[in-house]
Amino acid sequence: MKNPSKKLLLIAVTAIAGCATSSKDVPTAYVSPMQYQSYDCSQLSGESTRLLQRVNQLGGRLDEAAANDKAIATAGGLLFWPALFALGGTKQQEAEYGRLKGEYDAIQQAAVLKKCDGAIPALSPVSPAKN
Repeated sequence: MKNPSKKLLLIAVTAIAGCATSSKDVPTAYVSPMQYQSYDCSQLSGESTRLLQRVNQLGGRLDEAAANDKAIATAGGLLFWPALFALGGTKQQEAEYGRLKGEYDAIQQAAVLKKCDGAIPALSPVSPAKN
């Protein structure tokens, strides 16, 4: 490419494609509720509380990373394009987040099968993680 602005545009597009994904866009992985068949309602409630804390923590981090990547991409594209190489790097966290959401769904399904009345709250949207 002879035109430097086209080269910068290509770099920017490539870097933005590697941006972190916000928590709402991470797909939920399927987890069978059968793995929780030996749990009673109290155990399901305890496990759901533990998972909910981790889902909220990790979701907040993903949302923060996505917001930071967006800011870096904007500043990098306009001012300092090497900053674009700092984007992304959360694919492992995204996979864990999807798996945890799947486990949480499986616990909810197991609670329904065991007729645990109101033991498992619905998974709610996350708020940014606090450091």
